[in-house]
Amino acid sequence: MRFRHPDGTVVHLAYCTNVHPAEDLDGVLRQIRVFGGGVRAALGADLLGLGLWLPAPLARELAADPARTDRLRKGLEAAGLETVTLNAFPYTGFHAPVVKHAVYSPDWTERARLDYTVDCARVLARLMPDDAARGSVSTLPLAWREPWGPSRFAAARDHLTELSAVLDGLADAGRPVRVGLEPEPGCVVETSRDAARLLTGLPPHLGVCLDTCHLAVGFEEPRTALSRLADAGLPVVKTQASAAVEAPEPNDPATRTALSAFREDRFLHQTRELLGGRTRGRDDLPEALDGPRPLHGRGPWRTHFHAPLHSPAAAPLRGTADHLTETLAHLLGPGGARTDHVEVETYTWSVLPEALRPVGEDGLIAGIAAELAWARDRLTDLGLTPL
Repeated sequence: MRFRHPDGTVVHLAYCTNVHPAEDLDGVLRQIRVFGGGVRAALGADLLGLGLWLPAPLARELAADPARTDRLRKGLEAAGLETVTLNAFPYTGFHAPVVKHAVYSPDWTERARLDYTVDCARVLARLMPDDAARGSVSTLPLAWREPWGPSRFAAARDHLTELSAVLDGLADAGRPVRVGLEPEPGCVVETSRDAARLLTGLPPHLGVCLDTCHLAVGFEEPRTALSRLADAGLPVVKTQASAAVEAPEPNDPATRTALSAFREDRFLHQTRELLGGRTRGRDDLPEALDGPRPLHGRGPWRTHFHAPLHSPAAAPLRGTADHLTETLAHLLGPGGARTDHVEVETYTWSVLPEALRPVGEDGLIAGIAAELAWARDRLTDLGLTPL
């Protein structure tokens, strides 16, 4: 879906296909036809955006064979879909039984991460509509926090400089693509403060992908975070509209029981506690609840578990949709559009507590459509006009 901001900027709204477990072109084409087409029909939209996730082997194959990329583009067009953004954070195997820390490998110290991101940028340049102002690709925030040091940082910066040269060439060819590093709890770049400290002076065409779940988990105030990024000269290349799970009273027995239902084995669910204006954290929800060093529970918790935007967790838990709404207001308010790509990224539908999971393909289509309708309404509330 496309919207026009009062300042004239065209803002694209999409949902991310990393919710679907496909690892080859035929699987992605089925995603497009069944889910993308189904969600578009459920919304009654003439055009729907997809933020594609292409596993590394498929991205390599498509980058090497323009005819296969054209086949993918024709599949999008036939289903009434468009792609202006790719999610290049997970490398491959994102729906393996256990992902956890593997999602951060390879990191930006490794050439494999550079090669994958270059492949994605080249594929996107061929996929995106001719009238799109530019494309965007999201990637991990350098690396998981350990191990790290000056030599690894230097290697990562060298790879980002090489990436920038490739993006220069795409821009010169009239197919501009920007890449956004996505701050995430537990990573080298965890917060907007880390981004301002470590990413200032990035080469051209690089900036930040702002994931609003991650921002909320860090208890970051949206206005302050965005001002910090702006002062550091870091553009918001892309915004991932997502919500965390919040426990206002984590020591309450009913709350702990409700939180325990969000334990699961596939993804990492970093958890942060706010106490006295400072955050303390654990790398996964089970560690926070009853690990060797559990969180105290004297302040509210937020957990990196992408909850459906339109359906926050039931009491005594809640979602952070209000925080997301506030963030969108600062990004797309009357002061001007500070981002033009908004991607709904709830990849956790299959690991939600049993009672909250959608039933079958039709249930998932309905859930994604409801999230996009929620996001659409927030954008129109801000004065954006559907196109």
